[in-house]
Amino acid sequence: MTTCYYNESVEFFYNNSRKELFHEWRPKDILVVALGLTVSIIVLLTNLLVITAIVINKRFHYPIYYLLGNLAAADLFAGIAYMFLMFHTGPRTAGLSLKTWFIRQSLLDTSLTASVVNLLAIAVERHQTVFTMQLHSKMSNQRVMILIGCIWVTALLLGLIPSYGWHCLCQLDDCSRMAPLYSRRYLTFWALSNLFIFIVMVVVYAHIFIYVKRKMARMSKHTTFHPRYKDTMINLIKTVIIILSAFVICWTPGQVVLLLDGLGCKSCNVLAVEKYFLLLAEINSLINAIVYSYRDNEMRSTFWKILCFACHRMPKYSPASVKTSTTEHRILPQNGHLMMDSTL
Repeated sequence: MTTCYYNESVEFFYNNSRKELFHEWRPKDILVVALGLTVSIIVLLTNLLVITAIVINKRFHYPIYYLLGNLAAADLFAGIAYMFLMFHTGPRTAGLSLKTWFIRQSLLDTSLTASVVNLLAIAVERHQTVFTMQLHSKMSNQRVMILIGCIWVTALLLGLIPSYGWHCLCQLDDCSRMAPLYSRRYLTFWALSNLFIFIVMVVVYAHIFIYVKRKMARMSKHTTFHPRYKDTMINLIKTVIIILSAFVICWTPGQVVLLLDGLGCKSCNVLAVEKYFLLLAEINSLINAIVYSYRDNEMRSTFWKILCFACHRMPKYSPASVKTSTTEHRILPQNGHLMMDSTL
């Protein structure tokens, strides 16, 4: 007969997994919390700025910007989840109830999963628009909303699964070292799912990279193509490199450590780096806002209007500014299709 330990404390499971709990604040704990709260606040402010800009500027009411807004919402949620973790970590962990511990972890898993899946959706959307040489995706607003809904349903399912059964409360030998109430099988599944998404993103962006590079090679043989078209292609290549580099640096270490823990690696000292790798994954929520939004000229202009609004009222978009922006953001290449001069 299976024995379940629903009435035991969090400390009981930490002792079972040999993950040490400290009842006093150490310099290491204070440093992690200070860094974590700082990153969380910056993530909250930057992504809130992105969401506000997309809401107030009607020129952002297109599929790609709706996905960017949803990414900002996911990263905003990640900032809140990480801040919640910072207020319930260190010596406070021992005093948590099992329910509070699961809430702490589920918030993190849900927000980070939503962010990763949203990144994949943006990659697919960019692939479609680049290869069709369109200014915006032809996807209807209804389909975008359905896609956004699917992103959050997927994130919630993956984040809440452990709380509703896929844990180790009834199977202590399956408990993880990094997350002592989680099943190692769940950690393996979660890590492999995210690594799969990462591989798909690499394939999609690599395809974009190769296409753009070949397009530039063909266009360079002609002297009649618009000079700004070449700039757009170069900016697109730079953005692809930044996206992949940021994703690899921020996510791969944490996913590998989770996978090693899930596979039961005894010689791997996963506990020594877990908090720093989680912080690194959270930093990606800040980088997302910079890469996908701050590199867009129109977005930056909207940011300044929002930030300066408290100082003095800025005039709304004038016809002249609309015309200027349109001229700056649209190019008619040789094939006759309209393309956006954007680093997105």
